[in-house]
Amino acid sequence: MEEVTDRLLITIKGFAEPLLADMEMELVEIQFRREGHGWVLRLFIDREGGVTIDDCAAVSREISAYLEVEDLINHAYHLEVSSPGLERPLKKRDDFVRFAGKLAKIKLREPVAGQKMLIGTLRGIEKDAVVLALDGETIQVDMENISRARLTL
Repeated sequence: MEEVTDRLLITIKGFAEPLLADMEMELVEIQFRREGHGWVLRLFIDREGGVTIDDCAAVSREISAYLEVEDLINHAYHLEVSSPGLERPLKKRDDFVRFAGKLAKIKLREPVAGQKMLIGTLRGIEKDAVVLALDGETIQVDMENISRARLTL
């Protein structure tokens, strides 16, 4: 089932990314999972300055029409389109540059300075490492060592 879900997400992402680029937005994350009330297809979108309810509604209409025509999902599901919120995931190299100066929480695959979870201020990217101000010092974390990262409050 996981392989089918991965293919589905790749297909939807292939449609959604150029659509959103044309709308001057970006696809932050896409999920398809079973929850308490059934299957949910969730798209998180963003743009410089944030997204509005109207942006979410417009994207939802376009994605719904695409899914209906392509008939990719053969069972009941709910479509949700929303902003990633204040604790937005950081996935792409550009995210770490765009949100420089913001506080981030980074989960590591391998410990750095004896820690697998770092919370500090993003300072951008140098080569293939995220630069993070942490407790008065600046450290670099190799992009390959980042398991998950998100903005935090």
